[in-house]
Amino acid sequence: MMLVAAVFIGSLTTAAVAQEMMLPIEGDEAALIVVLQNADSPLFDKAKACQRLAVIGTKKSVPVLATMLDQEKLSVYARFALEPIPDPSVDEAFRAALGKLKGLRLVGVINSIGNRADEGAVDQLKKLLGESDQQVAAAAAATLSKIATPECVAALKEALAGPASLRPAIGDACLTACDKLTAAGKADAAADLFDAMLGADLPKYIRIAAARGAIVARGSAGLPRLVEYLASTDKALFGVALSAAHDLPAAQVSPAIVAELVKVTPHPRHVVLISVLGELGDKSALPVVLEMAQEGPLDMRIAALRALASLGDQRAVPVLLKVAIEGRGALGVAARSSAAAIKGDKVDAAIVAALDGTQGKSRAVVIELIGQRGISSAVPALLKAADETDPAVSLAAISALGVTIGLDDFPALTKRLIAPAGDEELAAVRAALKTAALRSPDRNACADKLLAAMSDAPVAAKCELLELLGSLGGEKALATVATAAADSNVEIQDAATRVLGEWMSPDAGPVLLKLVDTLGDDKFRIRALRGYIRIPRQLGISDEEKLAMFRQAMKVAWRDAEKKLVLESLVRIPSPQTLAIAVENLDSPSVKDAAAAAAVAISEKAIKRNPAAVARAMKQVLEATQNAELTAQAKRLMSRAERQASKK
Repeated sequence: MMLVAAVFIGSLTTAAVAQEMMLPIEGDEAALIVVLQNADSPLFDKAKACQRLAVIGTKKSVPVLATMLDQEKLSVYARFALEPIPDPSVDEAFRAALGKLKGLRLVGVINSIGNRADEGAVDQLKKLLGESDQQVAAAAAATLSKIATPECVAALKEALAGPASLRPAIGDACLTACDKLTAAGKADAAADLFDAMLGADLPKYIRIAAARGAIVARGSAGLPRLVEYLASTDKALFGVALSAAHDLPAAQVSPAIVAELVKVTPHPRHVVLISVLGELGDKSALPVVLEMAQEGPLDMRIAALRALASLGDQRAVPVLLKVAIEGRGALGVAARSSAAAIKGDKVDAAIVAALDGTQGKSRAVVIELIGQRGISSAVPALLKAADETDPAVSLAAISALGVTIGLDDFPALTKRLIAPAGDEELAAVRAALKTAALRSPDRNACADKLLAAMSDAPVAAKCELLELLGSLGGEKALATVATAAADSNVEIQDAATRVLGEWMSPDAGPVLLKLVDTLGDDKFRIRALRGYIRIPRQLGISDEEKLAMFRQAMKVAWRDAEKKLVLESLVRIPSPQTLAIAVENLDSPSVKDAAAAAAVAISEKAIKRNPAAVARAMKQVLEATQNAELTAQAKRLMSRAERQASKK
């Protein structure tokens, strides 16, 4: 069916045929030619021979392939074979076929000529532009656009005045020709063709594409037309100008957009124009955008504030801070977002300087921006602000310290953790320290700073520090938390075992296993064991390591809940070893069904590679469980496994 369908679709590209066909048959060129010449050769064999000739064919194959171009069921395959052959005789064969073929087979040959960009066929193609068969004429236009010599371009220009029904195809071909000309460095020729298209009666979508092309092809010389379109009442042409603005030098386009902005009363177009200025990033537009950010319609002000993210420098800081502090809703959000995004050390300095003389909400907003920008030079000022009595200011300063502070200033935050002014400050300090710790390039040095605060800290603060050490990770942090897990204080034990149970690296495994043996409280032992089991379940270690940990967990587990958890986890690494662990537990009355379920699930995945082991295991499952569903599954798997094992 696939072969029959393909040969009847004459307009299919040869690439599409290549995808539809199977792998080429083997054989040398002479043998393949014999297949094609033999009238008794099956159609499928001839099609496969063509595909092979597309890879190995030479000019020897051209004559026989050329005779197939007018065959209804083989024309597409013949073209597929001919196109890659690097010999002039192929072009001669295609040209000869132009005068003989009709309909889709003629369209196919025209397309092949386009794929080979044969300039020798241009005269014939020009004549075919006048064909009454519009598929043929359209194909001729498309092929002329691929060749794109001056003669081809002239023919396409002339065809723009042809039948109205053909103009969309001619217009599309002209766009392709323009792309070819531009790629070849012939921008002037492309611009001339774009102009011809604008003078023709073409569909609007083609005219819009031509209008944009006419600007971009001219480069800087296209600026007057861009300016003209900016002032156009035609929305499509206005859109062309906005799009083309990104392809011309920003230093030339920005003044033109600014001129359009200031010459008319603000209206919805201003929002789009301002946005384009922001995208262009030319700072010559900054004064006008700053002005528009301060007064005018709300949507225009928001657009201007957003544009300042790329256009702004230190000159924009006063305006952005004022709006960030006073502006409501989207206005304030836009100002804060841009103030955080503008790049430059001078901008940082201007924002830090703005702290002087501010208080209350204004001061908090400036501090938040310092934090968002991560201005480390502001740390001394932030440390002072953290001591202020205004909660909004002090909390903002503490949060900002999390993204600006260095290791040397850690004590300023750890002291607050030990003796917070209240719950809000505790939450802010906890978050700031976690952020600062995770920013640190030296985890062990950071752990040292936290440990230094731990010795004299009250129990609650020690628990907080343990949580931070858990987030930090690393050797020192792990050793400290492990020691705390054996502390005589129950609160500290609780915090430490909880942190270890959620440790994000597998090096916590030995620590947790030791705690299972040494801790006296079952609650904490259970937590340690579950944390140990979690490592092979969730963290990235090898299957061999996982298997060893699961075996160890089964040895030390004293409750059915953890044993079942391990059995359930074995399914993640199906193998004869994990199957053996599941089978070993079929003798335990309290977990035998869980073991049977694990054995069945592992067997489903392991049966192809280990049918004999599966057959033995399923026999044991059937002897151990009375569960109807598991019994049915085990019987099915055993039968399959025995059949597979007998074939080996």
